[in-house]
Parts: sequence; C-alpha cells; structure tokens
Amino acid sequence: MVLYLDMCCIKRPFDDQSQPRIRLESEAVLTMLAAESAALRFVRSAALFLDNEQNPLPFRAARVRRWLGAAEPVADAAAIASRADGLTNLGLKPFDALHVASAEAAAADLFVTCDDRLVAVSRKAASLIHVRVLGVLEAAAEVLP
Repeated sequence: MVLYLDMCCIKRPFDDQSQPRIRLESEAVLTMLAAESAALRFVRSAALFLDNEQNPLPFRAARVRRWLGAAEPVADAAAIASRADGLTNLGLKPFDALHVASAEAAAADLFVTCDDRLVAVSRKAASLIHVRVLGVLEAAAEVLP
C-alpha cells in the first residue's frame, strides 16, 4: 500500500497533545510511519517540501525535512500543476489540490490528512479524484494490523 501523508499529518505529532483528538491522530501518524515496510510505503512531493519550508519553527521544519528525505520522490511538476488547477475547480484549496495532484501522480493508494474539510470536499468529488482521501484515523484503521 502506498500512502501520501499531507503536511498536517506529518506535523501532527508536534501539535499540542492536550486534546484527545490530536493525541490520537499523532499516535496514528507515528504508528503508520513506524510500520513502513515493503508492504506500506510513503511518497513525498515538491509540494510537501514547499509546505515544510513555510514552517516558522526551524526545529519542526528540520525534523520534517529529515523524514521527507527518506521518502520516495514524485515527479512531473507541469502535469501536477495542471491537475491541481482542475482540482481547485472541485472545491479544493490550492495547496490541498497540489498535494492531492501529487498523490495521484505518485499512484498513491491513499491520501491521508487531518483536515476534515479536505476529506468532506474530496468525498463529494470522489468520482473525479484519482486517490482515496481519508482522515488519519480512518487510514490507520485500514492499513495497520
């Protein structure tokens, strides 16, 4: 199974863990990352690097950059940009569209996010999006033993 974690998932373990939902999502992300194997792989994209460079906290950006460096790359920026434009017409925010287009280009099985709005919009347009978009807890329930 190939997963594309969006930046909110990757950064979730750095969020304030006092809220139960954030703590559960953090554990799900960390458990999925720890389960990486030949059967469970993660892909990265230029969009993730760009998103990470906007992180105002250097420590967090450096930790995320280390993980991004270990993931598989996604290519073909022109096709991804064109597809992202089309996805914004479905109601996705521009950066979300860029991430979803990157996941599609990587032939990811799942696009995983902590963003409820992104999940809802993607479900409404599911027949036009070429990757399944799931919340992090749903994804963890599906891919972890």
